[in-house]
Amino acid sequence: MQRLISVEKNISRDRYSFIFILLVVTMVGVGIAVLYSGSMFYAERFFGNPSYFVIRQFRNLLAGTIGLIFFAFFSLERLRKYLPILLVVCIIALILPFVPGIASPRNGASRWIAIKGFSIQPSEFIKLFLVLFLANFFDKKANQLDAPLVAILPPFFVSALLVFLVYLENDFSSSAFLMLIFMIMFFAAGGPLLWFLKGLIVTIPCAVLMVVTSTYRMKRVISFLSPEHDPLDTGYQINAAMAALASGGLHGTGLGNGVHKISSVPEIYSDFIFVAWAEEMGLVGVFVYLLLLLAFTAAAYRIAFTSDDRFGCYLAFGAASAITMQSFFNLGVVVRLFPATGIPLPFFSFGGSSLITTLCLCGLIINVSNYTKRSALNV
Repeated sequence: MQRLISVEKNISRDRYSFIFILLVVTMVGVGIAVLYSGSMFYAERFFGNPSYFVIRQFRNLLAGTIGLIFFAFFSLERLRKYLPILLVVCIIALILPFVPGIASPRNGASRWIAIKGFSIQPSEFIKLFLVLFLANFFDKKANQLDAPLVAILPPFFVSALLVFLVYLENDFSSSAFLMLIFMIMFFAAGGPLLWFLKGLIVTIPCAVLMVVTSTYRMKRVISFLSPEHDPLDTGYQINAAMAALASGGLHGTGLGNGVHKISSVPEIYSDFIFVAWAEEMGLVGVFVYLLLLLAFTAAAYRIAFTSDDRFGCYLAFGAASAITMQSFFNLGVVVRLFPATGIPLPFFSFGGSSLITTLCLCGLIINVSNYTKRSALNV
């Protein structure tokens, strides 16, 4: 009887795993199509090839697919054993953007390294490590969450170290996002509400201080509160994005027929790629994307919540939350709910580090489903 129940659970998990994989493929396919539509005029103008960004994104997709397959099938138990080594690698990777010769500073930020023509943003991959690290730690200390020195302060200080190193790269948005991942996973693991509130009391003033001590960030905040304050500089991009969104109407102009992407919205192929989708597909297209995102999130959470393994549950939940939160933050910036953050839209925005990290997180979610299935068959 127990064997029969395990088989029935496996069939259910296989179904949700298949649905999740199908949604990942769909999101990637739609993302490539939107990237081509949104970037072709810019690519033609500056690189003489309308497919310039899409060709490079296909290379990123290949690398991301390899990462997805690796994390989907690599033993989670072995991966947990390598976490101390991975922590050292992550710290070194966050220091590399300051090393002359491989550092590739852009727009006043030291977030990238360039190796043999390939540009990498280490802070993107820290999201992957942090989800793994926190899932492992909270699983091991699940029965000791009432002991701060054992189960609360150690992961907080490790997360804070990574956040601080990312902040030094002049990447406030990514550092804040990493701390948000920590707080959500801590709360989901059953951390005491009092310590959750203490964390907010500590992090919110620090975040405010980080903003007010930076002229660039203060300009972003001011342009968010009053886009008309500096319409030709910090407010230009968000004003242009809002105009493009409004022009889409109900049904949009049709895929490939948008006009605001030609010159109105700077670097629309990156953080504001959703503007191209909304203009060309209209309000209907926006709802279609939201339905896809919600279905993706539901399938991922289903895998997490049906896991018989606590580590797998935390891991899939953290990976799904990271992708979903990042997506909603990007949409929030586009519709002026949040100040411009520089956080890319998963599956859509051009950028290798972002796409590879997203697909690796998806691989972990798939692995959790397989891991649970293997565990059930061994009963």
